Amino acid sequence: MATQIDKEACREAYNQVRDDNTETNWAAFKYEGSTIVPAGLGTDYEDFKKLCADDGRLFGFVRFTTGDAMSKRAKFTLITWIGENVSGLQRAKISTDKTLVKDVVQNFAKEFMISDPRELEEEYLRMELKKAGGANYDAQAE
Repeated sequence: MATQIDKEACREAYNQVRDDNTETNWAAFKYEGSTIVPAGLGTDYEDFKKLCADDGRLFGFVRFTTGDAMSKRAKFTLITWIGENVSGLQRAKISTDKTLVKDVVQNFAKEFMISDPRELEEEYLRMELKKAGGANYDAQAE
């Protein structure tokens, strides 16, 4: 059966993360049967990481505040989590299913496909976002 997405519910979660007036900084999207649905929202990135199980696959839309001494700004990332114990067929299917998620999650600075829990570390992701962000004025302070 072809995968579907609950666009309305997922878009609502996506918009909450993008909204500067909320504390929400992540939304997760999981498979419920053959439909992708919101798996949760939160303000603590550690809670998102707990959803990334060895036998699970999910998508995450996460807000990080980045910048340097001159400016701070929100950067968004799309994370595709594929646990180490996910079958080969499900691994292959997630690539095509990601297009459904990208119909809803349209604005992000960087995309990650992760299956190693160490790559979920917040500092690693921040560093990668900083590299993708262009100018770094922190060097002037050194």
